[in-house]
Amino acid sequence: MILGLEFPTIEQLVEWPNAFGDGQWYAFNKIALINLIALAATTIFFLLARKGAMVPRGVQNLAESSVAFIRDGIIMQTVGPDGIRYLPYLASLFFFIFIGNLFEVIPFFHMPANARMAGPAFLALLTLVFFVAVGVKHQGPKYFWNAVAPPGVPKALYILVVPIEILSTFLVRPFSLAVRLFANLLAGHILLVTFSVLCITLFSATLLAVVLPFSFAMLVGLVGFEIMVAFLQAYIFTILASVYIGGAMHPDH
Repeated sequence: MILGLEFPTIEQLVEWPNAFGDGQWYAFNKIALINLIALAATTIFFLLARKGAMVPRGVQNLAESSVAFIRDGIIMQTVGPDGIRYLPYLASLFFFIFIGNLFEVIPFFHMPANARMAGPAFLALLTLVFFVAVGVKHQGPKYFWNAVAPPGVPKALYILVVPIEILSTFLVRPFSLAVRLFANLLAGHILLVTFSVLCITLFSATLLAVVLPFSFAMLVGLVGFEIMVAFLQAYIFTILASVYIGGAMHPDH
């Protein structure tokens, strides 16, 4: 507690009461609403972009530029032309994560969807299922052996290498995907709340009000920084998913 103003606890920052279904699997709260809006916004964004005008404008221009960025800046750099067929999944993944992250700085929400572990964990598991399915499609059942037995390794070392590769490919990959996204968004959320409370505290403190402009400027800067983080984390998640898909397509990766 500082100057009579108490900082919220971690539970108050990330836990929200259920609107309905309390204690049930279908419980609906603020995080569920944000994810639903992010899903609807992603779907509407691409539906509006399907107008197919000869000269793209507005939403269509933005969508085409964004898809081109994902195609050329992510897929072509990590997989190659063969990965273009998986552009719809990767583009949808990027926009869903990015929009969900942006709710950190949207008034009346002020909470990124991915600051709760359930969302990133689901996306990571979905990506795991996706790249395993891609591997089986391109390599058949041999994918599972190719994924855990790197070529060129002496057979005597397989007893060590295979268990390590199983953990790395099927456990560490989705775990690191989920934790990276969750931890970065949660840290940013806590940082913004901290400086917001600090600004309120300084505004109500007569003697310390002189430093309010500096703390407020820092808060504004952090808002801009969090917008960048929202994009960057969506980009990192998508590019890693693309790398894993590329590795599943080609046994020599």
